[in-house]
Amino acid sequence: MPRPHAAALIEDMLNGQVERVLRGRGWRNRVISHIGYGSTTFVRVFARVVLGRGRGEWPPSRQDATGALGPARYERGWRAFVTAPAAGVPVSVTIGDRVVYGRTDRGGHVDFVAHDHGLEPGWQQVVIRAAGTDPVPADVFIVADDVDFGLVSDIDDTVITTMLPRPMLAAWNTFVRRGKARRAVSGMAPLFRSLLAAHPGAPTVYVSTGAWNAAPTLTRFLLESGYPLGPLLLTDWGPTNTGWFRSGQQHKRESLGRLARDFPGIRWVLFGDDGQHDPELYADFARMHPDKVEAVCIRELSPAEQVLSHPIGRGDSLIGPYVSRTRPTFRAPDGHAMERLLRRAGLVGEPVAADEQPSRPRNQGLSPGPSTAG
Repeated sequence: MPRPHAAALIEDMLNGQVERVLRGRGWRNRVISHIGYGSTTFVRVFARVVLGRGRGEWPPSRQDATGALGPARYERGWRAFVTAPAAGVPVSVTIGDRVVYGRTDRGGHVDFVAHDHGLEPGWQQVVIRAAGTDPVPADVFIVADDVDFGLVSDIDDTVITTMLPRPMLAAWNTFVRRGKARRAVSGMAPLFRSLLAAHPGAPTVYVSTGAWNAAPTLTRFLLESGYPLGPLLLTDWGPTNTGWFRSGQQHKRESLGRLARDFPGIRWVLFGDDGQHDPELYADFARMHPDKVEAVCIRELSPAEQVLSHPIGRGDSLIGPYVSRTRPTFRAPDGHAMERLLRRAGLVGEPVAADEQPSRPRNQGLSPGPSTAG
């Protein structure tokens, strides 16, 4: 195994010192669960273990990724990033009658895969326990064997207007603005619901270069904006074992490739925008996996958004000629215009109200969370 990059070693050393100081002051493990996914043969569970001051710091109601049973707490974005990861903490995941064991990684993250889980298709829950914590429920969406359709969507400037990746604007949107201050892209949520209404049991997966720290806020925003819920495949900002910064493009490529392997029978509709690298990434994926792509949908940014997102300008050539030849490609400025294009192509059914979402987890009222040591 190659030696970790110097940046990762330095970060691990600093995190270790911070963890020792905080634990010495009585800080305890806290589990933050995220939405997972799976099929009838496997399930993938996401969570993160960080340090918290104690039980009194967090509300007693459930605070998993959906926020379904928790109060609406929209704080400044920077608060989500001021966390101390708990590395190497023993973690167990109870899936029905089965228990899977492991440890958090260097960033406190949990990414467990279990097979032969026995969960039925649809929204289910697993239970996560870290050393010294109470049980915390986590929602997982299990895809049935006969499902052959799914949605993959970028987040920034595709479903939420953030005008990334200009550094100053990105920092303002991420760290300063409250989650409630973000705006949903017009018409995208109804479009997603209409697509899923025509394909019962289809999964929705959000793939973004955003940080895991923002997952609870993003998931709550999607829920309150009427988007179908689904797992978020995000990144851990900062140094990696191979360099100072991780590659956002590589993260998206690997995520798309894994979805293709995890669900070989699903054909995906890929949603992105033309402000970053989505057209190139989707073009490459469609070229390599034409049998796994139903359509490519690119949101066209306005001239102002284009300037803010990419000052140099990008042009239409990024879609790539082989995408339009391989799979249908649609471009529109918002969800309403995109829905008209997809309706003409026969891909969209009747509009669906937000409270009739086909993909929403049930509130099963398991154990409270997140947890702190008792």
